[in-house]
Amino acid sequence: MAEEKDTTAAESSSGKKSDAQMAKDYEAAGKEAESVPLPKIDFSMFIFSLNSSVLVHLGILDDPATGEKTKNLAAAKQTIDILGMLEEKTRGNLTDQERDMLKHILYDLRMIYVKEVG
Repeated sequence: MAEEKDTTAAESSSGKKSDAQMAKDYEAAGKEAESVPLPKIDFSMFIFSLNSSVLVHLGILDDPATGEKTKNLAAAKQTIDILGMLEEKTRGNLTDQERDMLKHILYDLRMIYVKEVG
């Protein structure tokens, strides 16, 4: 109980919540959002999400916000570069399937990007 008072006092004096309180609030808020079914979050789903983002920026997929195809080659390149960084930073820590998927997605996106720019 004393710890809870200390947290509240710290919040009111600084206007910020502690990391522990923010984590607790985040978990509580997440329980409310769990009523909406979403795909399982894993590395592959994250990579597929970035892949879709690049395809939107390349004008291949409709932008979900507008329903239209638009090109933003700078944003496409930046996201491809992020995928390349993830490939480098996760080297040795991925399953064979994850590694191969990332490698193939990067190859395909880079080829499409080069065609679009060229």
